[in-house]
Amino acid sequence: MIRFGTNPIAWANDDDQSLGAHIPTARILDEAGRQIGFDGIENGHRWPADPEELRLMMEEAGLAFISGWHSLNLLAHSVEAEKAAIQPHLDRLKHNGCTVCIACETSNSVQGQDRPLSDRPVLSDAGMRDFGAKVEEIAQYCADQGIALVYHHHMGTVVQSPEDIDAFMAATGPATKLLFDAGHCAFGGGDPEAVLRKHVARVRHFHAKNVRPAIRARVEAEGLSFMDGVRAGVFTVPGDQEGAVDFAPLLKVLAENRYDGWIVIEAEQDPEQRNPLLYQTLGLATLKRQAAETGLI
Repeated sequence: MIRFGTNPIAWANDDDQSLGAHIPTARILDEAGRQIGFDGIENGHRWPADPEELRLMMEEAGLAFISGWHSLNLLAHSVEAEKAAIQPHLDRLKHNGCTVCIACETSNSVQGQDRPLSDRPVLSDAGMRDFGAKVEEIAQYCADQGIALVYHHHMGTVVQSPEDIDAFMAATGPATKLLFDAGHCAFGGGDPEAVLRKHVARVRHFHAKNVRPAIRARVEAEGLSFMDGVRAGVFTVPGDQEGAVDFAPLLKVLAENRYDGWIVIEAEQDPEQRNPLLYQTLGLATLKRQAAETGLI
């Protein structure tokens, strides 16, 4: 069953917490659930760490808790240390009925640093194979507890470009699944439809993020950081005429392959410049219309 979700990062940014700091948590939940009509919402820095407190908050808001980001540090720590580090996160997910764990290697990422994206780390072929084997061990550890690890390819990290995604998927085994993010794919130089079609058999989570190509070009030309791009508005929602990603072909690929997970609008923007209620409403309406047209729902 397809369910549509959002991420509170559209209202209150996790990496630059000055963005949306003025927006009350109650407003985020009310707009996402009662006003817009999302089925669920991902994690944000405002949500309680305690699993039961989180469950009660979501129950009151009428929203499912979808999942949350976990930062892997496998390039700096041992697999056993990373198993211990991820366990509290898994316990929180399991308590709230989640089926996927969003993970990304961040030990040497530049995504949150004041450095140009061109400084991002790149692994050698051997390095990617070694990294992939370690991720697979963590993924199997999650799978043994009923949670699928969905790896988030992300700007500023070791899995950014379409070539990185190919190499990573080849280096990991069946336990490691993919979080396909249309916006990060396009920003990283990929053709979202082609990349999704190539790896759709292992896609277990989908982020419907759009990209403004003019701002993406400016980030590259001026050597800006990832967060500079976010603050400038490089990301937006499905249906925004300024965005370059066509979601209809992507939803058709999902329909053809009987995808039955979450479709989540994770489109961080400065809420002072782009009203989250209006943009998220546009994004959800666009996705539901296109999903119906392509036979996904």
